[in-house]
Amino acid sequence: MADIDGFYRRLGRTGLEVSRVALGTVNFGGRVEEREAHELLDHALARGINLVDTADIYGWRVYKGHTEEVIGRWLAAAPGRRDDVVLATKLGHEMGPGPNGSGLSARRIVAACEASLSRLQTDWIDLYQMHCVDPTVCWDEVWQAMETLVAQGKVRYVGSSNFAGWNLVAAQEAAADRHLLGLASEQCVYNLFTRHAELEVIPAANAYGIAVLVWSPLHGGLLGGVLRKLADGTAVKSAQGRAALALERHRDAIAAYEAFCAEAGRDPAQLALAWVASRPGVTAVVAGPRIVAHLDAAVAALDAELADHELDRLDQLFPAIGNGRPAPEAWIA
Repeated sequence: MADIDGFYRRLGRTGLEVSRVALGTVNFGGRVEEREAHELLDHALARGINLVDTADIYGWRVYKGHTEEVIGRWLAAAPGRRDDVVLATKLGHEMGPGPNGSGLSARRIVAACEASLSRLQTDWIDLYQMHCVDPTVCWDEVWQAMETLVAQGKVRYVGSSNFAGWNLVAAQEAAADRHLLGLASEQCVYNLFTRHAELEVIPAANAYGIAVLVWSPLHGGLLGGVLRKLADGTAVKSAQGRAALALERHRDAIAAYEAFCAEAGRDPAQLALAWVASRPGVTAVVAGPRIVAHLDAAVAALDAELADHELDRLDQLFPAIGNGRPAPEAWIA
């Protein structure tokens, strides 16, 4: 296990301690069956991972809400374990038909929270995250609804996901006007392939004391040794859908990356995870494992120190946007 003293970090400017690796549950249902999901949850707790991240739409391969139900049955099987888990879920995407089945209206926020609480079989959500921006709803309405849920004890902290830097600023300024804590975290996509968060999202989050949680640290599996796995027939996620299309676009870069990892004696997935976890401003990495070994590898990556020449080579293979500095300096030659 990673050094326990460095294994937890504060969730932004809050007093809540979360593990630097979060158990992401996007694969629960369709790729990970319920028994295996419960084994992953058990193993995560045993390794000291306390942050479990899900969303109301997860499990859509079976039906939307399925993943929350799987987690709810795991929590209910041993009531005492709820106190050991920092439970995070999300809302905002379409969960039902009709004009009010998605979005961030006050009605939708409250209804979605009640539905998630029921599926999760819990009285409270530790981190309730807006899965996406709703440009049709004003921030006063959003914060009024969230303030109500916090006052009722149903939500402890509010977070965001997939926000732009200016969305974070707008949300925080509106919260400050209402004398609220505002956002505790932002969950963004960030990996060697996708580095746009370095420009404004991470700087904005850091400026406002917002934790940064990273999803898709392996770019859909493409940074996990996909070419080797395809060759030996073990590729799963990276051989499907958007990942398969991205593989064709980036095959040369991926081949060079895997060659570099082989020369350095590094596991591709561990190296990519170690890079993300070590980036300035990153609080935790959301790993979406299918098996226990994937979760162990994510934890081990926290202890993998990268040499300067390795960091330089990664920047050559996957250049930062602009000149490697946050905006607006990124655009200055």
